[in-house]
Amino acid sequence: MTPVATKRSNDELKALAEAGAAELGWDAPARDVIAWVARNFELPSVAVACSMADAVLPALVADQLPGVDVLFLETGYHFPETYATRDEVAANLRVNVVDVKPEHTVAEQDSLLGKDLFARDPGRCCALRKVEPLHRTLAGYELWFTGVRRDEAPTRTNTPLVTWDEKNGLVKVNPVAAWSFDQLVQYSEDNILPVNPLLAQGYPSIGCQPCTRKVAAGEDPRAGRWSGTDKTECGLHV
Repeated sequence: MTPVATKRSNDELKALAEAGAAELGWDAPARDVIAWVARNFELPSVAVACSMADAVLPALVADQLPGVDVLFLETGYHFPETYATRDEVAANLRVNVVDVKPEHTVAEQDSLLGKDLFARDPGRCCALRKVEPLHRTLAGYELWFTGVRRDEAPTRTNTPLVTWDEKNGLVKVNPVAAWSFDQLVQYSEDNILPVNPLLAQGYPSIGCQPCTRKVAAGEDPRAGRWSGTDKTECGLHV
């Protein structure tokens, strides 16, 4: 990761976000959204967050911003299939995969806070292994892309294409917000992109292995995340 040397002020970036939101509206095509970013931002000031469920977002961004940093939250709890997908993305796309790591390894966290924090306090586990490391890493960028889609959950139905991320202090862009899960799969197949095999095995939303289960027909796509608790988000997008 090579963060931007001179980051524009929050006021400048916030104004850019507002201008982009006005220009692109609610449902501009993903390529147009990324083109707007390419006109207004340069590498290495841009990053893509990717859970490695699929490679659609990194591929779309790399078409116009080749060599972009792709941030992978290396929690230490991922499925083997997720790590394999990360390796495929790194090997086959024009991107720079960056492993974003927590302050402590899983073993160190177990020693400090007790074994299996995810089972006892999933909110704190996500905060330590996802939210804080990403927040720390994003401080070096002006803009980040996410793959959040409006059809994923009721909490995401109002996701804009471009917004100001107050919590992290940079522009946040969601190019595929208007896409359906089927569109995502179709684009991946049409362009022969790496895909996490778990998607075809009943996991439409893939997180850490201990906190993710298969989703039954008719269930919300994110019903398999933190099943049996009232937790619906890891904290990255709220």
